Amino acid sequence: MCSLSSPDFMGKRIKIPIKSETEIRKMRIAGEIASEVLQATAGFIEPGRTTAEVDAYAAELIAERGGTPTFLGYRDFPANICISINEEVVHGIGGSRRIQPGDLISIDIGVTMDGWIGDNAVTVPVGPITQEDRRLLAATEQSLYEAIDHARDGALLADLCGSVEAYVNHHGFTVVRKLVGHGVGRNLHEKPEVPNFRPEGRSPRLKAGMILAIEPMVNAGVGEVDWLDDGWTVVTADRKSSAHFEHTVLVTTGDPEILTSRPRTALPEQLGVTL
Repeated sequence: MCSLSSPDFMGKRIKIPIKSETEIRKMRIAGEIASEVLQATAGFIEPGRTTAEVDAYAAELIAERGGTPTFLGYRDFPANICISINEEVVHGIGGSRRIQPGDLISIDIGVTMDGWIGDNAVTVPVGPITQEDRRLLAATEQSLYEAIDHARDGALLADLCGSVEAYVNHHGFTVVRKLVGHGVGRNLHEKPEVPNFRPEGRSPRLKAGMILAIEPMVNAGVGEVDWLDDGWTVVTADRKSSAHFEHTVLVTTGDPEILTSRPRTALPEQLGVTL
């Protein structure tokens, strides 16, 4: 679950939590469970199901694994997971809406295990989708991995953030600037903010032991967004499609460790897309 952007955060001194080995082990467990639930929930999606049914299914899976849904009740959020369709960018609330062939379904799931949080998201197609939507999914997922590759000890956070926008802009898409990724641990939203664009001002350097929820939110049209009357659901201003992919990632001195690891779903070659 993303947070609102504070545009001047790079100009401030911020203290970014560094997890101990014990805490990292607990985060690995939370991340693994969050990934299991996300993948199973993605597989549950089919035409005719309501978004409320998907929400309930995910809640059941979380409970079976001894976890709790991180988002439920967070700042009064009324659902177990976020489920957003087509022009809905993030924070959609499960209800009576039925999933249709051709939809793009973004699922964002947080799981709390023993006080520690795994946070991840994926956008899945329902049956055949348009060529443009296939390109959107492929570009968004790849932009996540472009950012993850920068999650290394000594790297500038700004380089990680800027890599997302650079990649998606090159392919004709735009990032959402009003919403950002974040640090994660015992709290859902920790320092630092992780925007999907290069912020102005001084950038902190990443250090081993930092854990980030990196989550590109990418629109087919303009990057501007609106909020619906429920106070939560974010939609594209031009009502064109949006996609959202997220991993919880551990910064290391070597290769980044994806704590919510799962098979990739939107590879360009799998979708017959040229990027």
